[in-house]
Amino acid sequence: MTTSSHNEPPKTPAGLSRRGFLALTGAAVAGAGVATAGLSLANSAGIIQGGANTDLERLEYAFHDAKLQSGIITPAQEQMFFAAFDLLEGTTRTDLIELLKDWSYAANRLMMGIPVAAGGAFDGDPLSPPADTGEAADHGPYGLTLTFGFGRSLFEDESGTDRFGLRSQLPPSFVSLPKMINDFIQPAISNGDLCVQACANDPQVAIHAIRNLTRIAFGRASIRWSQIGFGRTSSTSKSQSTPRNLFGQKDGTNNLKAEEPEKLAQHVWIDEGPAWARGGSYLIARKISMTIEVWDGVRLEEQDRVLGRAKGSGAPLSGGEEFTQPDFHKKGADGKVLIDERSHVARTHPDNNKGIAMLRRGYNFVDGNDEHGRLDAGLFFIAYVKDPQRFAQVHKNMARDDMFIEYLKTRSSSVFIVPPGVKEGQYVGQALFEA
Repeated sequence: MTTSSHNEPPKTPAGLSRRGFLALTGAAVAGAGVATAGLSLANSAGIIQGGANTDLERLEYAFHDAKLQSGIITPAQEQMFFAAFDLLEGTTRTDLIELLKDWSYAANRLMMGIPVAAGGAFDGDPLSPPADTGEAADHGPYGLTLTFGFGRSLFEDESGTDRFGLRSQLPPSFVSLPKMINDFIQPAISNGDLCVQACANDPQVAIHAIRNLTRIAFGRASIRWSQIGFGRTSSTSKSQSTPRNLFGQKDGTNNLKAEEPEKLAQHVWIDEGPAWARGGSYLIARKISMTIEVWDGVRLEEQDRVLGRAKGSGAPLSGGEEFTQPDFHKKGADGKVLIDERSHVARTHPDNNKGIAMLRRGYNFVDGNDEHGRLDAGLFFIAYVKDPQRFAQVHKNMARDDMFIEYLKTRSSSVFIVPPGVKEGQYVGQALFEA
């Protein structure tokens, strides 16, 4: 590829704003650091290119979709990098729209497994920083999905200021979650104006995506907080087996699945409020520390009692196999119910929460160790619901006296609204700004 002369400004790729391109190439702010913060099954979930036998490296999902963003009902990948961004002081509505256009352009390329912009990591102007950071140059798409969301502060910040003229489009249901038992929320790692959920089957691909989207945002937005996760803790497709969390338990047995459109419509997709949001969903993100060492010292029968399921098979203690519906009234020979009413499965099951269900998409995390040498580890909980208060109702029931709470500590809590899919030629959330 012919490189551009250092006497002429490099050409901006079609679809990427001049400002976004300059942020990538460093022509505007050479040497600026970028925070990395650590290391469908149907068309509506993104088409798998190449058929069912495509290997993981070549697995590709479509960014453009008229209905849904990818990364919600897409079969859950094994790696995740989640980042929340705050818009910088002085950023205008025009700047915000330009950023979302730039991110949409870049996301489409990243999900195809190609460099974030023309020229890539190796073939651009040799006298300018590369347009792409290059660490994923030898990788395929690996099933990368990028899911974008808006925080409540985008519509109205804590001071009540409508920075971008969006307050009139704030959905009535978009409220913060109430404080719950065992919540030790750290504001610095909660909420944000924007969020990006990057999921892939290779960690470097997910990290590369967030890293380059962060570069593009330079001068307009910066990372507020981020979290790397590994080992999915739920299945979003019936084709996937049930994974295990860091307590060794099968997690998400009763999770909603992509093959259940009626249940998804009932529990996940927004069907009220402003037109721009309908068909989208609310994303709940909570960082939950798990007392690993304490749990490891609990006898097996007690671990089963706390969960309400057999640790090995995942079957409910009332009998059957993993996917057998729990019987919360069945009693044993001693006359006591087999599933303790304070067990986790009893407290969170839809039967005991007015039928409320959610689509879980969480990941394990290990952030090293704490000052006492204990693992700083747990669950980065992600769930999609049609109304945040539906999640709050289930969690309130759980927090009341769920025995599992003794081993958990929630450190961050965030709510974002994920707009519907991005049509070809449009950008994320375009309907919001045209309302």
